[in-house]
Amino acid sequence: MATINVYTESTPNPATMKFLVNKLLINGSLDYPDREKAQESAFAKELFKFNFVNGVFFASNFVTVTKTDDAEWDDIEALLKEFVKGAVESELAVKPIEHNEDVVFEGSEVEVKIQQVLHDYVRPAVEQDGGAIAYKSFEDGKVTVELRGSCSGCPSSTITLKAGIEGLLKRMVPEVEEVVAEAM
Repeated sequence: MATINVYTESTPNPATMKFLVNKLLINGSLDYPDREKAQESAFAKELFKFNFVNGVFFASNFVTVTKTDDAEWDDIEALLKEFVKGAVESELAVKPIEHNEDVVFEGSEVEVKIQQVLHDYVRPAVEQDGGAIAYKSFEDGKVTVELRGSCSGCPSSTITLKAGIEGLLKRMVPEVEEVVAEAM
């Protein structure tokens, strides 16, 4: 078995830390914003046993952990790094059954184009910050997306949404007039 290395990266959300590993954890992403939703994932369920864990998000080779306000990263980062290393080494399941997650875009020609831009250009950048973006709808020029992981509740997500994502979509899909985020 190869040695599992874990390193951390801060995210734009000060309550969230990204724990990267040198192994693919999941194709796609999974968000567990609370203890109840985490019950299907052994990995997330174990993380929520730490009383300072407030949210867990998985994508490709990382897990993003959101802490409670009363915890300090200086006090918990090393503990979480060791936990993640042990969980990956013991192959603790991220989700119960691996499904083939081929990307399928649905809707009108404009909706498919919007989803393609979000997938190809926006998703990789958002994942680098420990989050995820999901297309919800397009109606009357307005694109609605859902922000998950570290993006959910991040102070800079509004700037990212308006200056980055909205600007990109307006340039690449002329029918887009506005982009808004739906609350989780």
